[in-house]
Amino acid sequence: MPLTFNDKIFDDIQKGKERWEKELRKAFAARPERLPRFITVSDREIDRLYTPADVRNQQYMQDLGFPGEYPFTRGVQPSMYRGRLWTMRMFAGLGTAEDTNKRFHLLVKQGQTGLSTAFDMPTLMGYDTDSPKARGECGKCGVAIDTLQDMEDLFAGLPIDKITTSMTINPPASVIWAMYIAMAEKRGIDRRIIGGTIQNDMLKEFIAQKTFMCPPVPSVRIITDTVEFGAKEVPKWNTISISGYHIREAGSTAVQELAFTLADGIAYTEAAIERGLNVDDFAPRFSFFFNSHLDFFEEVAKFRAARRMWAKIMKERFKAKEPRSWWLRFHTQTAGCSLTAQQPYNNVVRTAIEALAAVMGGTQSLHTNSLDEVLAIPTEEAATIALRTQQIISEESGVANTIDPLGGSYFVEALTDRMEEEAFGIIDKIDDMGGMLAAIEKNYPQQEIADAAYRYQKQIDEKERTVVGVNKYVTEEDIPVEILEIDEALESLQMEKTRRIKNERDNARVRACLERVGDACSGGKNVMEDVIEAVKAHATLQEVCDVYRKVFGEYRDPGIY
Repeated sequence: MPLTFNDKIFDDIQKGKERWEKELRKAFAARPERLPRFITVSDREIDRLYTPADVRNQQYMQDLGFPGEYPFTRGVQPSMYRGRLWTMRMFAGLGTAEDTNKRFHLLVKQGQTGLSTAFDMPTLMGYDTDSPKARGECGKCGVAIDTLQDMEDLFAGLPIDKITTSMTINPPASVIWAMYIAMAEKRGIDRRIIGGTIQNDMLKEFIAQKTFMCPPVPSVRIITDTVEFGAKEVPKWNTISISGYHIREAGSTAVQELAFTLADGIAYTEAAIERGLNVDDFAPRFSFFFNSHLDFFEEVAKFRAARRMWAKIMKERFKAKEPRSWWLRFHTQTAGCSLTAQQPYNNVVRTAIEALAAVMGGTQSLHTNSLDEVLAIPTEEAATIALRTQQIISEESGVANTIDPLGGSYFVEALTDRMEEEAFGIIDKIDDMGGMLAAIEKNYPQQEIADAAYRYQKQIDEKERTVVGVNKYVTEEDIPVEILEIDEALESLQMEKTRRIKNERDNARVRACLERVGDACSGGKNVMEDVIEAVKAHATLQEVCDVYRKVFGEYRDPGIY
């Protein structure tokens, strides 16, 4: 006979568990369990044992269903990895465009299936390499992109009509995307067939990562321009990657990452609808970006809860009709904040655990951090090991053979339900404040993340939480790791390249293009077509961003402590 449950059986199970725990406490009275508290990375208490009674209110068809069907708890694709493996998208960016192009070619040769671009700090902030504000930063944490020529050099020889490109860029996302579109069209590739993602998520910048340009309201306006333009002109492009990754890196809990990320998604959806867009015309191209931290089961539950929550939000709150609008498609990166400079080879193990959690949670694409990322830009060897981690998981572990293999686990299902409940509670609080923009102005998410980060570090300092090689199993031995160093001479070469382009271009045409960008900004017209024309005329990244700064003003972080 199949096993069935009713209230009496649930009650019997709960009574049996209480009896078992009572006997256990007696038997081990003189030998207590090894820790005073059993907690997740996010400081959530974990029970000793989970039973069907912990998921007694769960309805299979309503809460789980089947892969590819609402509410998508078990996956957005009906065949998941049996149909196609996740995209292996290794984040890369160093030095000049030519340097990063070489790394891209290496990773593609090693089996990477999607490109992912890291930009240096001046580029992230909307400044050219020759700006006084950019001194000493060229190529240090990513690639320097000043002009359309840099974009052409970055993707030279790569089949951008056949491979998707992700670009982690926020304040100047519209300009970088315009350069990519212009580069494709210069190569004879129609903008309607190129695929990829711009992160383009300024709300999480105000909350967590802190690369700023314009204040929140005009920042969301520019983002809405890209969403509108993409829906009409570049239909295969994800015009926003709503990012929880940096929220988690800033110290949030898993539930906070989940709640704040989806609340940002709600804000962007509301802005696009207010623009007059139909939700089903743009929502299918929204994508998400999550962190995969070290607590394996908590992360799996987070990913499953995220899919179910977003499906409910889009269907019930925004009345989306198309099933693809209900999908939460997401990229995952393993937790950079979990890596340690001490005993750096331990980071290979940490990354493998985090990558496995992302896969078991049903990610659509994945970046695995390199063992040396806490020290410097990864070496080729370290990046290859990180890529091989994904390939071993996909080809040797067997975890891709069935869909949602942890579905039905009493622990995972109970944790999924709890995370959903707690995250919706935070979203309700944000709604009561007037939405995410209002919550940011009140410093609500910023303060919550700061408090969570403080608690986590305090637990490490007091050895309530173990970090191997840092506060336990410490060795005095200095383990040598090869460090990739960026040549300081690259900055001069990049500055010379940018200045040469400025001298050789038609500056009258550039000035006219930039004036049209300014008119579009102040007049409420969608900026994208004018920005594309400006970068085709070789206007630089900073020149366009300076127009944004002039029209919309600059943002200064108020700071909280």
